[in-house]
Amino acid sequence: MTIYARFAGMVERLPDAPAVIEEKRTVSYRELDLMADRILAKMAAGSPAGIEDCCHERTDGGHGRFVGIVMSHGAEMIAAMLAVLKSGAAYVPAEPSLPVDRKRYMMESAGVSLIITDDFCRDLPAVSEGVPDRSVPDGVAYVLFTSGTTGRPKGVVVENRSVVNYAEAFEAEFHPGPGDVMLQFSVCAFDIFVEEVFTTLLNGAALAIPPKSVHDADVETLMDFCERQGVTVISGFPYLLADMNRHRRYPSRLRLLISGGDVVRASYITWLKGRGFMIYNTYGPSETTVCATYYRIDNTSALDDGTFPIGKAIKGVEVRLLDDNLREVLPGKTGEICILGEGVSRGYIGNPPEQANFTAWHDGRRMYRSGDLGYALPDGNIAFLHRRDRQVMILGRRVEPDEVENVLNESPCVERGVVRAALDEHGLAYLTAYIVLSHKYCKVGRIREFLASRLADYMVPEFFVRMEQLPLTPRGKIDDHALPVVMKEGGAE
Repeated sequence: MTIYARFAGMVERLPDAPAVIEEKRTVSYRELDLMADRILAKMAAGSPAGIEDCCHERTDGGHGRFVGIVMSHGAEMIAAMLAVLKSGAAYVPAEPSLPVDRKRYMMESAGVSLIITDDFCRDLPAVSEGVPDRSVPDGVAYVLFTSGTTGRPKGVVVENRSVVNYAEAFEAEFHPGPGDVMLQFSVCAFDIFVEEVFTTLLNGAALAIPPKSVHDADVETLMDFCERQGVTVISGFPYLLADMNRHRRYPSRLRLLISGGDVVRASYITWLKGRGFMIYNTYGPSETTVCATYYRIDNTSALDDGTFPIGKAIKGVEVRLLDDNLREVLPGKTGEICILGEGVSRGYIGNPPEQANFTAWHDGRRMYRSGDLGYALPDGNIAFLHRRDRQVMILGRRVEPDEVENVLNESPCVERGVVRAALDEHGLAYLTAYIVLSHKYCKVGRIREFLASRLADYMVPEFFVRMEQLPLTPRGKIDDHALPVVMKEGGAE
């Protein structure tokens, strides 16, 4: 089954049930489907061959047809994604607030034939009958761009069947359905967004989307919105849990709180535990669709280091701990977390160096080597340790310091610079830039502005250290041990 086919089944079963809830309107499943058809009709109207040619096939050996979506969050954005999926194409999402150069690179890399914006979704044509569903299970559903070691973001290519499998796995574990309301809080280019949207709409629940004024406000304002809309499920980064814990706020109808994207610590849920709702820790890179493992943490104790296990593999997925020669390690021994099954994506747009992380298991099945290290506990649950490379998580997003460093060195103010990650006292990563200025009149504000024009805001280093020269090892490499460490107080208690 495809994403759209499963959604269409919900439209048939629950036509008048709420699908998207906003501050001042509610859109039913039938209305959302009609909105998608109207967007699809407008896409087809702009093509001489109609819907057959509204999204051109790539001719450079790429993965298929792609349509960019750069929109504010709301029912129209969700409908646009459904329209693209129904057409048989794949969507490439980007937040409008991203730097122009980054959006341009993403869209050009995917070879998009059309970009749907808020303006495109105004004055939509009427439709007399539904457009045929042209999606196929092994067709590409979307491309999410993540940080890359080459200095450019890399696009992860995910198929329809992988998303449907994840919706089924989510249903098997959490049983969402009519009456449930999921908060849509993540940015569109992160896999938590996929979890929020498709585990909801493919299982008959409703999606609550706050306005930007609420999204950008404090956690108190967000919880007020959740209370008004009757939110029952929240999936977010550990820092959202920590904020809810600190402010002692949660919506009264909440039954499930999910943490993903980074390590969750016992200190983040001291007050939230025992409040009558389930809390889960989850794990899974974008390359494996969303999550590969689940672990319930509200009814258990943390490990000795204050963190929780990431759990066991979800439905349709296998997780193995392997050594460098792809042999399974003994129980309790450290190994690389490797993922097989329905969630494993096709790989990346183009051929970045990270494509080598996709390999074959002994039986020929496709496998993804995550680069994360962990070990199996006696009960079979997996404990996460750390990355084996330099990639870090900042505000729940994966960041390659090498990418930030490459952009830093393009600044006219920087003669030479390096970027290094460190951990604050609570184990959360932050970036520090060490720079030799190209001339003495350069200001850190100019360098920040340059980085902000090329990178997402969470990728801009928090600290800048001016150096007369960068320390080197006898072999001519940067001597990391000689770089001064900027100590940062923990961001979450």
